[in-house]
Amino acid sequence: MIDIKVPTVGESITEVTLVKWLKPNGAYVQRDEVIAELESEKATFELNAEQAGVLNTRAGEGDTLKIGDVVASIDETAAAPAGASAATAPTNGSPAAPAASAPAPAPVAEAKAAGKGIIEMKVPTVGESISEVTLIKWLKKEGDLVQRDEVLCELESEKATFELNAEEAGQLSPIAKEGDVLKIGDIVAKINTDIAVPVSSGKAAAAEQAKPAADARPAAVNAPVTAAPNDLKASPVAAAIIADKKVDPKTVTPSGTGGKIMKLDVLDALNNPGRKPGAELFTRSEKREKMSNLRKTVSRRLVEAKNTTAMLTTFNEVDMGPIMAIRTKYKDKFKESHGVNLGFMSFFTKAVCFALQEWPAVNAYIDGDSIVYHDFCDISIAVSAPKGLVVPVIRNAESLGMADIEKKVVELATKARDNKLTMEEMQGGTFTITNGGVFGSLMSTPIINIPQSAILGMHKIQERPMVEKGQVVVKSMMYLALSYDHRIIDGRESVSFLVRVKELLENPELLLFGKDPVKTLLEV
Repeated sequence: MIDIKVPTVGESITEVTLVKWLKPNGAYVQRDEVIAELESEKATFELNAEQAGVLNTRAGEGDTLKIGDVVASIDETAAAPAGASAATAPTNGSPAAPAASAPAPAPVAEAKAAGKGIIEMKVPTVGESISEVTLIKWLKKEGDLVQRDEVLCELESEKATFELNAEEAGQLSPIAKEGDVLKIGDIVAKINTDIAVPVSSGKAAAAEQAKPAADARPAAVNAPVTAAPNDLKASPVAAAIIADKKVDPKTVTPSGTGGKIMKLDVLDALNNPGRKPGAELFTRSEKREKMSNLRKTVSRRLVEAKNTTAMLTTFNEVDMGPIMAIRTKYKDKFKESHGVNLGFMSFFTKAVCFALQEWPAVNAYIDGDSIVYHDFCDISIAVSAPKGLVVPVIRNAESLGMADIEKKVVELATKARDNKLTMEEMQGGTFTITNGGVFGSLMSTPIINIPQSAILGMHKIQERPMVEKGQVVVKSMMYLALSYDHRIIDGRESVSFLVRVKELLENPELLLFGKDPVKTLLEV
């Protein structure tokens, strides 16, 4: 019997919610098959079966679970039901049951041609300030028959990655090559729409080709099946890093349950290239990679921020105990009422919005010889996506409730992870919040997201001894860092702003229920 536990999903994440079972209790599941959906305060992720066998669910939908809690168990000794893939069914030396007869192939729909001649696929307009893109990868090759709206290739601008879809069905002729830098309006490919494309081509054919090779294995397997050396499992975050950084899984030493690769395992492999823990390896090899447009833009803007602003950072610390207590008390009712978890980000966003309205200079920016003030709070949330750092914006956050903010954070984080953010969703913020604590950072000096004038840095929650009324007590503390442009924000304003954020966070019930929490604090 193998226990399936809640995996580690981030430094500051201590609990998750079981959103939905995708497999019922007693079902026979295959190895790596998705069995449930879990939701942390930042994102939704999937839980996979670590072995093939009969599933025994231990938690119910809606349950809040700690990291390491047992979600289910799998009886890997149970026999697979008739019709299950013999390649993944457990073997005990006895002949396997005959495989069910393969279903008859679906008839191929009649081929049709659009009859519009040869059409040109051009680089679309992707934003006001974007003049060129890079062709990252072709998903279809020369001569392929493609369906209308089928994805042909991936393009990358300086701010996001997007897909190019076929405008009509036909035969593809690529013009540009992978790695080419293209202007808006340049021809990427041509499609001959006079050539008939069977409906079974394109997406349907791709789906057939994508079926696991195990389906073609013999039905009877008497010898034990051993996994290939590179058949490694990974957490969702680790898998994303492996795919983005092109890490060879063989160089990663897994530390998770059942040999699962965790995020820290991949980061260790990246930080120590050529060295495999526990083995005497030495290398001086190096490789050169072209910077992506997104990375070049991030680099340029960071240097510009350092060179064009009088940047200064002030620090404070906040007792996170009250927020953690109020989340524990109301999380179930909050989730029941709003369908989303009550996370930390909504508390920080609300506290920042109230403080920004009290000190408007922190929410302003310099434009030439003028200062532009805002009577609204468009809060940028720094998110680490597979392609790099992106900063989507929550519009009019001052007018949103806690639940609306949490829903928006989950929506934007999911889009960032899937490279689905639009240009509009990443432009126009007035203030930024970044959370280095999810990666374990205890303290940092965040860089201003220009043209904004300030950025708030969250960090890891750490238990520390604190003196309270002459007594030493252990509290869950977080360092806060406010980097600001001293040209527009004075020291008094920056320190007062950060102190107000601290006071609001240490009195979270005011953010949840108070009509005017700042006024309430001043009256106390």
